[in-house]
Amino acid sequence: MAHDHDHGDDRHGHGHSHDHGDLDWAALAPHLEAEAELYTPLYERALAWLGKKQTEPGLVVDAGSGPGVISALLAEAFPGARVVAVDAAQPLLERALDRAEKRGVADRFSVLAGELPGVLDDLEYPADLIWASNSLHHLGDQRAGLTALAARLAPGGTLAVLEGGLPVRFLPRDTGIGRPGFQDRLDVARADWFAEMRAALPGAVDVPEDWPDLLAAAGLRPTGTRSFLLDVPPPATDRARACLVSTLTRVREACADRLDATDTATLDRLLDPDDRASLHHRRDVFFLTARTVHTATRIDAPPR
Repeated sequence: MAHDHDHGDDRHGHGHSHDHGDLDWAALAPHLEAEAELYTPLYERALAWLGKKQTEPGLVVDAGSGPGVISALLAEAFPGARVVAVDAAQPLLERALDRAEKRGVADRFSVLAGELPGVLDDLEYPADLIWASNSLHHLGDQRAGLTALAARLAPGGTLAVLEGGLPVRFLPRDTGIGRPGFQDRLDVARADWFAEMRAALPGAVDVPEDWPDLLAAAGLRPTGTRSFLLDVPPPATDRARACLVSTLTRVREACADRLDATDTATLDRLLDPDDRASLHHRRDVFFLTARTVHTATRIDAPPR
């Protein structure tokens, strides 16, 4: 379930079905890949931190891998491990295999197609490390999802959950167009969209998203929480600009009816390549965000 990192768009991994079953994943894949590549420095720091806490694993599972950008980074971070990228979208898994080949890790890299968490029952043996990046919030019952993931860990294995952090900031408060504070209002619209998405999931259960507490309830011992920053200062790189344009184009499709006419017009100007005030041309565009990783270890057999 790899999704874009802000509510209102799909992120870098997925494996969920709810309202995305009709998405053209082959068409969406370049956006997912480009975005994950932009976030690579953040992921590398997170995996380095994880490596200090984790003995060399034999089997690493990327639960909701999307096109496999993080899966390949996991293979590089843990050179003695076999890595399995798990996702529901076959077109994205094909790209994950291609990436593994290009990165020279194909000999210990495989994929598994299916919906989380049930597909993990097809693993040949328990995992020493399961990485779940922005995938659990696409399961209706997140508590049950964590319990299912915990059940696939070997004794002493680690579950690393990337959920939460800070929304992307990309422009000053006053952009010179529309009303100041546009991003704050956009965040509210995206949060409302996300809440409705969660409520519409099959078997949706409301739980406080205290991830260490949820990991403990799944029978694991929480071992740490840390946030990692991605900071692309102004003027943003072409990659960061392209990522913002692609993401906000999808956000407009999902959230335009949640914005007033002035903010919708502002968003349209920011996305218009012919407008000098757009994200394509502005020198004050930046990309600043943080992502939070929560880890826990299996000591005894978790509850089923």
